Amino acid sequence: MGQKFETDSRRLLGRLRDTMAEDAAGQARLDKIVHLIASSMQTEVCSIYLFRDEETLELCATEGLQAEAVHKTRMRLGEGLVGRTARTRQVVNTADAPAEKGFRYMPETGEERYSSFCGVPIQRLGNVLGVLVVQSKASRQFTADEVYALEVVAMVLAEMTELGAFIGEGAALSARHQQAMMFRGTTGQEGAAEGNVYLHEPRVVVTNPVADDPEAELLRLREAVDTLRNQIDQMLDQAATVNADQVQVLEAYRLFANSKSWMRRMEDDVANGLSAEAAVEKEQSLARSRLQGSGDAYLRERLHDLDDLSNRLLRILTGQGADTGAEMPENPILVARNIGPGELLEYGKTLKGIILEEGSVGSHAAIVARAWAIPLVIHARNITTEALNGDAVIVDGDQGIIHLRPDDAVKAAFRDKIAMQARAQERYASIRHLPAQAKCGTVISLNMNAGLMADLPSLPSSGAEGVGLFRTELQFLIRNQMPKRGELSALYSRVMDAAGGLPVAFRTLDIGSDKVLPYMKPQDEPNPAMGWRAIRVGLDMPGVLSMQLQALLRGANGRPLKVMFPFITQLSEFREARANLDKVIERERKLGHTLPSALEVGAMLETPSLGFAPDAFFEEVDFISVGGNDLKQFFFAADRENERVRRRYDTLDSSFIGFLEMVAKRCTDAGKKLSFCGEDAGRPVEAVAFAAIGFPTLSMRPASIGPVKHLLRRVDLREVKAVIDEARANGELSVRQAVTSYLANQ
Repeated sequence: MGQKFETDSRRLLGRLRDTMAEDAAGQARLDKIVHLIASSMQTEVCSIYLFRDEETLELCATEGLQAEAVHKTRMRLGEGLVGRTARTRQVVNTADAPAEKGFRYMPETGEERYSSFCGVPIQRLGNVLGVLVVQSKASRQFTADEVYALEVVAMVLAEMTELGAFIGEGAALSARHQQAMMFRGTTGQEGAAEGNVYLHEPRVVVTNPVADDPEAELLRLREAVDTLRNQIDQMLDQAATVNADQVQVLEAYRLFANSKSWMRRMEDDVANGLSAEAAVEKEQSLARSRLQGSGDAYLRERLHDLDDLSNRLLRILTGQGADTGAEMPENPILVARNIGPGELLEYGKTLKGIILEEGSVGSHAAIVARAWAIPLVIHARNITTEALNGDAVIVDGDQGIIHLRPDDAVKAAFRDKIAMQARAQERYASIRHLPAQAKCGTVISLNMNAGLMADLPSLPSSGAEGVGLFRTELQFLIRNQMPKRGELSALYSRVMDAAGGLPVAFRTLDIGSDKVLPYMKPQDEPNPAMGWRAIRVGLDMPGVLSMQLQALLRGANGRPLKVMFPFITQLSEFREARANLDKVIERERKLGHTLPSALEVGAMLETPSLGFAPDAFFEEVDFISVGGNDLKQFFFAADRENERVRRRYDTLDSSFIGFLEMVAKRCTDAGKKLSFCGEDAGRPVEAVAFAAIGFPTLSMRPASIGPVKHLLRRVDLREVKAVIDEARANGELSVRQAVTSYLANQ
């Protein structure tokens, strides 16, 4: 990059900094800035558009267009060339703007006189705040150097917008991080909570975007990058003897940290007037805008790597370190881009809720949130860039909605909802020790799902008759290496102690899909939900399966034991898993260890294929637990992580109910125990329907047991079955409406 350009760029940024330092209102600052840029770039027009809401840009300052258009000219996201720049997060540079597709003529601005147009997004960490535009009468494209200069200026404008340098009248100039905002995400765990934001990774705010001394800034940048590289080398040395897969991740980090092109771009940014911190963040923002919309999982993962490296580098430059010193607020609600199970468990049950930008309904975070019975909302886009530590926040896990900095009306409505739920829980507590006996006399056994020792205290208070599913994978997921047999045996023994003699069904290790152990090599699979997971991993790694089975047998220590194998799809898999268990039992007998006083071995039915297994399967298995979450996604071929399709299919669809009824009949005919386990079992309407078609046991999260029992005790299951049969006979595609109408009349 030429010396003259570097000098001009630094001079422009220096003048910008001086303008920012002046004691002036936000509008006056903006007016001076557009005049400054237009004169420096030698263009007739410079304009700044900022968002007044998520979908609307507003002209907030201009040099060259009609002054009367300021704060009156608005356009939707994607509308016109300005809207296109904001929507695509890409520079729009054209010599003939009126001829461009999508050009919008705005007579109030007088812009039809200008042919050349260059729009640059004003963005920070992938969050577009507005658009910087320059225009000229001459028909020409702006040079690469000119575009680069505008990107540098846009970076400074983004930082100053973030710091509140342009506060004024109107929505577009209102203070950031102070307005009430609503985010729509996806329900990861139902429930509702009110509290205050606690950021898992508080971002570093760049307060000095313009450098006073470029040479000194270059030295700071190079020293910080050297420190970063040394840190990665040290982490590699520590990981080399412990975790081969962690080494691969760190090798990718080292590759990025030693990237000459990444370093060169940041050095160019500093040479042209940005501070070291601003240069790092500029490259981070540009990378996000390029890769954020990519459908390529590999590229998205690389974006995460670059984000992590950039954040590390920013903390080194600012001296902030990993610990920002922010105190955990009262009623903390954790806000993060994503989080692993170990990190989440370190927070303990002090959290009132969790909000993630990413995540999935079957993720580690969702499993822990269910165990803690706290609401979780995932896919809350951009909340980590908008929320600040301590901000008031409401999490509505039932609707998948977050209210950040809610107004009084929203708070009042939410508190009314919480009060109603509390009154309902009081009613449920009064029937805690009563059986879930329908009016027809049928008694349904209600069990709870668990995965942590912290879940077990809920067993007596919930009214559950046992643990229908204990997820054993959490103890594997939260460690950096395979847990030892003795550790697992002690844990399983404590679980059974805490259950106080009530039955506990232990599901063997269910990993794969979205539950990848940190110390096992991730599998490069196009569809991991249908890939190498659950019992398939156990059968291919019999040593791991045998070790866990030994731990279960020893943990029982002479007590009755229930074991079930996950994701069995055919009889041969069950037989192979059962044979592995028999070998372990025989070995334990020879070693003289105490064996369980009774042993039940079951399977989880999570694919339609198992419902059509030979009669021999139903004869050989001791019990079957229908895993509703997975079964529904495979039955309807609808990925439960995909919001576009997962809500299209109804659990009470007539065909799905017919399949479940067939499974129930086969178990009854074979004299085998049957349960339905999953989120749908905890929804009262669905629970009543399952009970009516022959499911004697339902397993759900503890908080759902009260509402389900309350409804079961008010209905006659024979009448519900008749309603279901009539709806199907009438050709209804779903029995939901019929069942709901019946229940409403009770």
